[in-house]
Amino acid sequence: MSKYIFVTGGVTSSLGKGIIAASLAKLLQARGFRVTIQKFDPYINIDPGTLNPYEHGECFVTEDGAETDLDLGHYERFLNIYTSQANNVTTGRIYQTVINKERQGAYLGKTVQVVPHITNEIKRRMMELGNTGEYDIVITEIGGTIGDIESLPFVESIRQLQWELPEEDTVVIHLTYIPYLKAAKELKTKPTQHSVRMLSQEGVSPDIIVCRTEKSLTPELKRKIALFCNVKQEAVIEAADQSTIYEVPLAMLREKLDVICLKKMNITGYKEPDLEKWYTFLDKLKYPKSVVRIGLIGKYLELQDAYKSILEAFVHAGAVNECQVQIVNIHSEYITEENVAEKLSELDGLLVAPGFGIRGVEGKITAVKYAREHGLPFFGICLGMQMAAIEFARNVLGIKQANSTEMDENTPEPVIDLMEEQKKITEKGGTMRLGAYTCVLKPNSLASSIYGTDTISERHRHRWEFNNKYLERFEQAGMVASGKNPDSGLVEIIELPTHPFFIGVQYHPELKSTVENPQPIFVNFVKAAMKYSAACKTHKNQNEMAKM
Repeated sequence: MSKYIFVTGGVTSSLGKGIIAASLAKLLQARGFRVTIQKFDPYINIDPGTLNPYEHGECFVTEDGAETDLDLGHYERFLNIYTSQANNVTTGRIYQTVINKERQGAYLGKTVQVVPHITNEIKRRMMELGNTGEYDIVITEIGGTIGDIESLPFVESIRQLQWELPEEDTVVIHLTYIPYLKAAKELKTKPTQHSVRMLSQEGVSPDIIVCRTEKSLTPELKRKIALFCNVKQEAVIEAADQSTIYEVPLAMLREKLDVICLKKMNITGYKEPDLEKWYTFLDKLKYPKSVVRIGLIGKYLELQDAYKSILEAFVHAGAVNECQVQIVNIHSEYITEENVAEKLSELDGLLVAPGFGIRGVEGKITAVKYAREHGLPFFGICLGMQMAAIEFARNVLGIKQANSTEMDENTPEPVIDLMEEQKKITEKGGTMRLGAYTCVLKPNSLASSIYGTDTISERHRHRWEFNNKYLERFEQAGMVASGKNPDSGLVEIIELPTHPFFIGVQYHPELKSTVENPQPIFVNFVKAAMKYSAACKTHKNQNEMAKM
């Protein structure tokens, strides 16, 4: 039977439950256990697919096409294994399932209630992955904060599972915050005590308390927390701030979080953790030999979680190249022909990020033009690729009214158009082209050299596509369609062979980048930026020498 670990949070949101869950999973995996993680979100949306990134950060897409919480990205990046639809469940999905069953007559004669009907469905979902026989340990992160009204059914479901399952089959970890009062010069444990008390009032007593803190916890402070929260002192874990999220597993290893969980689950005979690759990655990450500046052109820059997977993919790619990637955020709304050189001239590479809607697109097109004309390494993702196509059509092919029907549904030159199968769709949720699709690469292209193969599979999330009616004109002018879907003929990749590095992709390569398998385009993009940076420095030195 699988064992179940539940991770809850208290005091405040955004403490890092997902990182703690992923770190624990990494340690258990490194000890030889088959581990997976799932996220239960308390909001009533069916999934985050229709949420503005400002509301909930990026929407992470799995191989099977599920639009999920961004924490699933952390799970995949740490564990190097795919997640699926089953790994992310929302209150909305739970209620939708129960209401559909009620309409079908599954509860005839019964009054449908939160207990037992909603909680039974939550428990079924909590144990679904464990019942497959594929995993030794299933870690379940509960979104939100203890005390939120939305989280109550999930906490009640944990209470029932603790009662139904053998004692050694469940572990509850509660993540709290220990604030430091600067005026008093001391850490305060009272918020943690109240948080644990609220959890206990709902019938769930934590086995382990993980304390997020800016200052180290003294043994006396740990003893106080243990005494007032009814746990062993060894089960009070310090989670001090780290310079990078990838150091958290090692911090949890030092605190013996994994060992304490295994002891509680009565598991013995486990091996020492194999973290050699992780240590190698961290060594390269912390001690880079060079630096590049990459401009991130986007429209949701006020919230960095909106581009979380892209930022982490740069971390992975930078470590491989032993290079520190400094991200320069540039808001596309404020880019014009007059100021584009000022904003981009000090960069070593340019990434135009994905997004939806008309706001900021003209700034993105202007930025693409600058990169194309000045030999600046360019990488466009999804909308970024579409902006590259529109820019090329306008400024190289002379199609001045080239546009996307997303931005202007009446454009006479729809270089980017709504996919044929999308034209009859009216419902917005879960209806885009989602999940992994095959792409065949053109021989001897930049794309084929990057991937080192002729066929790839990448994840998608879009409704609009390159209009193949314009493809011949593009290729005659030098823009190559180097990747296509073999079934639909959809253009997946465009590139400029005459440019040092210019590539746009319709899919989202950032979603499959992990610590152990950095995404190839990001790796090669950073490498191109390093080459560009070195050439610029050489040119600058030559100019200075000439002036002497």
